Amino acid sequence: MAKPGQGARKPRIVVIGGGTGLSVMLRGLKQKPLDITAIVTVADDGGSSGILRSELQMPPPGDIRNVLTALADTEPLLADMLSYRFMGGAGLAGHSLGNLILAAMTDISGDFVAGVRELSRVLAVRGRVLPAANLAILLKAEMEDGSIVEGESQIPKSGLAIRRVFIEPADVEPLEEAVEAIEEADAILIGPGSLYTSIMPNLLVPKLAEAILNSDAVKIFVCNVMTQPGETDNYSVGDHLDAIHAHIGHHLFDYVIVNNGEIPPQVHSMYAEQGSAAVHLDLDEVERRGYKVIADRLVLFRTYLRHDAAKLSEHIYQLVEDWMLRKE
Repeated sequence: MAKPGQGARKPRIVVIGGGTGLSVMLRGLKQKPLDITAIVTVADDGGSSGILRSELQMPPPGDIRNVLTALADTEPLLADMLSYRFMGGAGLAGHSLGNLILAAMTDISGDFVAGVRELSRVLAVRGRVLPAANLAILLKAEMEDGSIVEGESQIPKSGLAIRRVFIEPADVEPLEEAVEAIEEADAILIGPGSLYTSIMPNLLVPKLAEAILNSDAVKIFVCNVMTQPGETDNYSVGDHLDAIHAHIGHHLFDYVIVNNGEIPPQVHSMYAEQGSAAVHLDLDEVERRGYKVIADRLVLFRTYLRHDAAKLSEHIYQLVEDWMLRKE
């Protein structure tokens, strides 16, 4: 078999999640010879997305906008324009221009998915971007004391540990294109992103989870570098995997990619003030459960701590390439 990018078809990779971490990673992956489909959460209910979701009865556009921008073949100025957030103006303050454009495209086309498709074409997006469903999902959490908190934006503010999350409607139908993409994938990549509020809402869509379980693609989990206050306090890598297993009921991944690079003390202190710490790599425990671990220094710090998109993408591409060669 010819190696991917050397005469063979491009490997088909499905990336599932939401939030900033996913967008950072996609900026690296789009530089690789991969056929990318991003399946993005529609559970956001805060900020600009929450307002548009409520007032226009549409799925929240924020995470979709971030992913479109990350995969777009655009000038930097256009990317900045889509991310521009109005600071003043009655009714405009807090909205990003990209969210408003997606709302307009939804109205023009009569359908959110069609609107995303049209904007993808305008932005020359490298790959496909699909919402997990064509309607907004309400995310709820049962906390450690048995109380129920409603709304993705409210769950981390409760001050209590999360016992489980669930979605309404529980039987929401995913997009057919999303299921087909998973069925045809050579690789399925989940994370990085907020465990309970960006990743779980996708995995709780019944037919999406079923399609992932039935797929013979290589399944990869990219673990967050830092814990998230109110969501994954004191979580290790194994705790992240246990939470997904508890919600899905199955061992989902073949590989786990984790950071083992040291966080500079000044950066650690800055995050500690926000209640965040480096995710502990409990390597022996994770491997004992059957996961293969890829550990490397995968962090960059500028204004914020982020995954090194180029390095992370190289690991992912190598795993996908090796998997396809073995299948032959």
